[in-house]
Amino acid sequence: MINRDINIDGMQKVFRKGPLRTILIIGVLFLVLMIFKPWVQIGAGERGIVLNFGAVQDKVLNEGMHFRMPIMQKVIIMDVKVQKAQTDASSASSDLQDVTLSVALNYHIIPDKANIVYQTIGVEFKERIIDPAIQEVTKAVSAKYSAEELITKRPAVSTAMKEALTEKLMASNIAVDAVSIVTFSFSKVFMDAIEAKQTAEQHALKAKRDLDRIKIEAEQTVAAATAEAEALRLQKMNISPDLIELRKIEANLKAIEKWNGILPQVTGGGAVPFIGVSDLQKK
Repeated sequence: MINRDINIDGMQKVFRKGPLRTILIIGVLFLVLMIFKPWVQIGAGERGIVLNFGAVQDKVLNEGMHFRMPIMQKVIIMDVKVQKAQTDASSASSDLQDVTLSVALNYHIIPDKANIVYQTIGVEFKERIIDPAIQEVTKAVSAKYSAEELITKRPAVSTAMKEALTEKLMASNIAVDAVSIVTFSFSKVFMDAIEAKQTAEQHALKAKRDLDRIKIEAEQTVAAATAEAEALRLQKMNISPDLIELRKIEANLKAIEKWNGILPQVTGGGAVPFIGVSDLQKK
């Protein structure tokens, strides 16, 4: 008993010492804070859902540091950044062709409604809301287009899907940022028919181009013949007796220029034959 009393007295003396007592109190408080953690930190692109004994509160915590009541309050952190969901969906076109689409959806939780999303849907909203919505919208939109139009009018199909998904998911406080069709897949029979049609169109286009080329060449030939005939007609209209006489004179002058100055041999009658212009021309 004596030893026990001595130990108690010693401890009391230690606690009476000011600095050591203060350090001990601070240590105890730090330990309590680490155990109960009366604060919560909300990161960038996140929101905090406050629960009072499990009941969702109206207040949504923004980014930053917030304090909570230990034991009574719990804070659930939800990501409200843009997220991606890619879903494969099978449907039929308006011409009853089977088509499989892979649709990528960019979405985010409306930040101010994060508490309602958690309360009504939970954190598994992709599996519960988004994937079924994509399946339903894909079937509804695909039924409005033929299989060929799903390919040729791809931007219009994406826009129609985005509008339908925006309206449907907004009821669950989920905002749609973008919708894109990643891939289309059709039956082999249909793809072979599309390829054959494209080949036929290419051959028809080539034949049309060849026909246009032949037509242009024929028109060019006719134009050249017409121009040549018109030139001959104009030349014929310009021919006159004076022009004919002038051409004869020009021919005689050319013949004289070619004469070498030697007269023809004298015949038996002794007369000097007359050199005509026509003779000179023959030389």
